[in-house]
Amino acid sequence: MPRAATVMTTAAAGALILLVGLPVLFILLQAIFPEFARGSLAEPFSKIVILTENDRLLVQTRNTLLLAGSVIIGCLILGLPVGILRGLCDIPGARVWDVIFLIPFLIPPFIAAIAWMMLLQPRGYLFQLLGFDMAGFLFTFAGVAFVMTLNLFPLVYFAVSRAFEAVGGRFAAAARVHGAGPVRAFLMITLPLSIPAVAASLLIVFAMSIEEFGTPAALASRTGFEVLVTGIYTLLSDWPIDLSGAALGSVILMMLVLAAFVIQNWIATRRSYVSQTGKPADTEKAQLGRWRWPVIGLFTLVAMIGVAIPLATIVVTSFMGTISGGLRLSNFDLRHYAPIFATGSRAGQALMTSGWLAVLTAFGTALIGGVVAYIVVRGTGRGRAVMDGLSVLPNAIPAIVLAVGVILAWNSPFLPVTLYGTAAILLVAYIGILLPYPIRYAVARLRQISGSLDDAARVSGASQGGTMRHITLPLMAPSLIAAMMLVFAIASRELVASIMLAPAGMRTVGTFVFAQFEQGSVQTGMAMSVIAIAITSTILLAVNLWLARQGGNAFSG
Repeated sequence: MPRAATVMTTAAAGALILLVGLPVLFILLQAIFPEFARGSLAEPFSKIVILTENDRLLVQTRNTLLLAGSVIIGCLILGLPVGILRGLCDIPGARVWDVIFLIPFLIPPFIAAIAWMMLLQPRGYLFQLLGFDMAGFLFTFAGVAFVMTLNLFPLVYFAVSRAFEAVGGRFAAAARVHGAGPVRAFLMITLPLSIPAVAASLLIVFAMSIEEFGTPAALASRTGFEVLVTGIYTLLSDWPIDLSGAALGSVILMMLVLAAFVIQNWIATRRSYVSQTGKPADTEKAQLGRWRWPVIGLFTLVAMIGVAIPLATIVVTSFMGTISGGLRLSNFDLRHYAPIFATGSRAGQALMTSGWLAVLTAFGTALIGGVVAYIVVRGTGRGRAVMDGLSVLPNAIPAIVLAVGVILAWNSPFLPVTLYGTAAILLVAYIGILLPYPIRYAVARLRQISGSLDDAARVSGASQGGTMRHITLPLMAPSLIAAMMLVFAIASRELVASIMLAPAGMRTVGTFVFAQFEQGSVQTGMAMSVIAIAITSTILLAVNLWLARQGGNAFSG
């Protein structure tokens, strides 16, 4: 193996072990040894009996799978049509739609859940406007799945649009020349070539569905619908704290996502999906013609349901003087924004902290993710599958449990130096939690790029590093940049790891908003969310427009 490849593989493996392997190892050790957190290896496996004797755990597992499956179906219904149209057709204002559909990632899930509660609950905003409510739908399994679908459908939209844009319409056009109709050409040619990206996005949707805490906790608690992650939270929050039980629940979640990963990997590798070979190709998109306004109507409908309604509810709540005052003009003012804009305010500090953490996390995950993806797809070593499986583990573990693993790993007495209690530990946790996004997106992208391009560069005298820098990386760049935008959006409002790991006196947007809700200041929390969403959306839009001027697009493939 060339020296450059050895160094790259070693660095990538070291990063994965440090960021993911150690926390996962300590969680497994805690699951096996109940007293591990106290430094004892006594009574190994004594807690395993809970897997067969605790019916509640089995019910939580069943509910988790049922919810994840429903969310996947919902994301396909909502995200697949608009993603296909965005990838293959010349959509008016395409880049603006991209930023609009990124907004759900800027809204913390528990904020979105509360927004829908404010809208649909008894005597909520819908009742005040139209005289009826939808509490009977919202506080049910279907309601939880609906809200989670609205939070996650952009994953499918971005992955599908990027993949279909890479495939283009040239293969389908060739099929039509040989007599295939447009529907058959799409189903037999274009759609199959995009399967890796679709499967990758569904894997992430599945993983995020089974680890999401805020929405089930906020909406399903009234109906007794409990999933694994809420059960784990209960074990970690109610006295006596049961670290071993929480670790066992986390192991089940890891097994579920690893099983999904195996299925996704089998789908993506069972045949070739190469759509870029280096040959010149016509990438011109199809014109909508008479379908222009129906397509714009579809995008508008999806944006209204998934973005405009919850965002409007958040904004309205932020301007309300009192919740009990209702939707009256006299009840609207700016009192809840004043503390946020005060000089030296805690809110301002939280915005700055979340900003630099999100930027560093985006670059860190893209750097590590790009290298790992290259090794997984282009490498030849036996450790590729292990690295790929290890990279997806953070999505298999609730963030709160991974945070516990980080605490256990970095607070160990045998470490000569520890990051615990510093801002660096928060950055380590962020990168570990969000690393799967660039890896999954980059892996899906690399599977569409022919290895003959690398071979041609090597034959022409380029080194492996030069080939990756001048050939592979530019072709991967759109996917990595899109993943960076998603990581930036999610990191800018991350909550659970921040609560568990932030040093004393350090505040992020997520912890500030959560504290406001804990104190009963719902409107101040919503006001902070509005400001954070506006700032992040503006940054993402500016970056995307700048890339467009350079001839690229953060959300295209």
